Amino acid sequence: MKLTYSMIRDYVETNLDAEAIANQLTMTGFELEEITDAEGEPMLDINIMANRGDGASVLGLSRELLAKEPTAKPTELYSRATNRFPAPDAGSRDIWAKASVEIQTPTCSRFACRIFENLQNGPSPEWLQQRLRQIGQRPISLLVDLTNYVMFEVGQPLHAYDLDLLQGERIIVRQAQAGEKLKTLDGNIHELQPHHMVIADSEKAVGLAGVMGGEETEVSSTTTRCLLEAAHFTNTSVRKTRTELGFFTEASYRFERSVDPEGVVAALNRFTELYTEITGEKPVGGVIDVYPTKPEPIQLTLFVRRASELLGMTITVEQAELYLSKLGFKILGISPDSLEVEAPTWRIDVVREEDLVEELGRVHGYELIPEQLPIGSTPIGGPQGFDLLTDQLREATLRCGFNQVVSHSLRDLHLLDAPVLGGAGEISGLSSAELNAGTPVVQQPGRIRVRQPHSPDMAYLRNSILPSLADAQRRNNLEDIHIFEVGRVHTESGEFTQIALLSAGKFDQPGWRPTDPTTADFFTLKGSLESIAAATYLPISYKRSTTDPRFHPTRQAKVILGQTEVGVMGQIHPVIAEETNLPATTVMAELTLDGLKNEQFGTPTYHGISRNPASRRDIAILIKKDIPFNELDQAILQAGGSDLENHWLFDVYEGQGVPEGSQSLAIALQFRRMNANLNDEESNALRDKIVAALTKLGATLR
Repeated sequence: MKLTYSMIRDYVETNLDAEAIANQLTMTGFELEEITDAEGEPMLDINIMANRGDGASVLGLSRELLAKEPTAKPTELYSRATNRFPAPDAGSRDIWAKASVEIQTPTCSRFACRIFENLQNGPSPEWLQQRLRQIGQRPISLLVDLTNYVMFEVGQPLHAYDLDLLQGERIIVRQAQAGEKLKTLDGNIHELQPHHMVIADSEKAVGLAGVMGGEETEVSSTTTRCLLEAAHFTNTSVRKTRTELGFFTEASYRFERSVDPEGVVAALNRFTELYTEITGEKPVGGVIDVYPTKPEPIQLTLFVRRASELLGMTITVEQAELYLSKLGFKILGISPDSLEVEAPTWRIDVVREEDLVEELGRVHGYELIPEQLPIGSTPIGGPQGFDLLTDQLREATLRCGFNQVVSHSLRDLHLLDAPVLGGAGEISGLSSAELNAGTPVVQQPGRIRVRQPHSPDMAYLRNSILPSLADAQRRNNLEDIHIFEVGRVHTESGEFTQIALLSAGKFDQPGWRPTDPTTADFFTLKGSLESIAAATYLPISYKRSTTDPRFHPTRQAKVILGQTEVGVMGQIHPVIAEETNLPATTVMAELTLDGLKNEQFGTPTYHGISRNPASRRDIAILIKKDIPFNELDQAILQAGGSDLENHWLFDVYEGQGVPEGSQSLAIALQFRRMNANLNDEESNALRDKIVAALTKLGATLR
């Protein structure tokens, strides 16, 4: 918003210079961009917020200055402006015989016009041309220059039509017809769409509402009759039309920030004053004013004591009344600690008590808020509780080599949707025969459908993250993919947080399996889950499962963290893999984390690092295949004691020399003692102790 020092002085009587005025406006929230010299006079360029259309005028900024600066006083022109420039012909209806106005769209809430005959549309007087040049506007003719000047003065855009070129001498505000074309004042032809609002005569569109007029009805030096328009349009409609058609105009700048609907006729009256002063001519008596949608007044209660507490400085009821009155708010009632206030029609941004508190703060002065040290306790920074847990699990999964994805919570039905469980923990709708056969049957009663989906692909809230991971694999068409997501899922029982993993193909580093040392399988996923669980310091265990139809019936397991069963892991069911175009070797895990809120998490323990060398012993044992390795693992840890630094499985053998139903496991044992070396006898004794513990589980040394 550009305005000169003299334009402000027309509305405000003050001794402040241009820089001091700019400083006061900046302190009210209207920040100064720059002050430049314009034909020997300071010109202020003020930044206007997106919801403060009232500030895009000399009147609006003068109101702010009068509220902020105690020494400033309103001029006679300001007083007439606040009274809406009362006109002597207000009761006349002569104009109604000259033209008609009709509003056919809800995006126009008011349309008013005046008619001028016997026009004198020559050059503007020098004072008017100079003021327009100073604020960056090109003088054109008296009618056009006055519409621009009044717009800068009071913030209401105006537009002048050649009445003789309006077919039927009629104005219709409507939505454009599909394919309708309009040649605007800049000479460009635009093809319009039904969501574009236009001003039309009885035959065609003659202007883009709130943006720019049409060339065909433009006023010129030959114009003898003029219809002058002032209207109020919905800001979002103007913004959409302007951006789609590539415009920027001073009118759209104001309409997009919302103008005062009650200032429409006032702008017509101000134009009439200036036109009559310059030419001596008067308009046809009266105004055509179509006003189908009047704004509902917003009435609020301001508790002044609460406002003082929020601002951190004391404001009295008398000061609050004074500040709000100067800003144009209507005081409906006063009590010892509160005000009943009605917001003015030009302040669409004031909708709650806190907005009134902000008004008090910026007028009283944010710079007056006292400085003091903060008091009270300092909270621990960063995430805590359940949020910290999910962050730890996310970081641990990343360290395991998985890539994180983020997907939408709305989607279509999918074969990997979580099945619906019955009261006994069985899958709803599945017979025991189907379960034993491993038939993949996925039920959908548990899916929640949104009321008005935007598309069939986004009609349901997801109850599992696995379908989203499967879609990510399909879209990227990767044979080697290891991905996970932490997100929310929705069931009929409520909303929950899950972490889901999907792994297929080769890893960057080789694994321990001799047949295919780089390919993801049940055991690599199990190892990843154990590494992830270590971040929570909770023990992880598994329980055999056969009931989830999304997984292979003999290659799935329930996952237990601490004492809580959190989900399931395993290899995808081959039929579902084929239907979803996933590799048949794909392994997945789905863990619901909400149950961990009741777990007692462990704490990390630290110990020194021994400077002494380690001693390694390898053992090979025969063991029944139905003995879980977890039991062997626990036996090794208990028997090895503090001298056992590490152990790992490095070979599994089945074949010649190994009895049916058994397998040979090769396990490495690494011993290290703090501040002492282990000799061969001591290392062998530790090894024998571990072998004895494994023998109790049915193992035999090979």
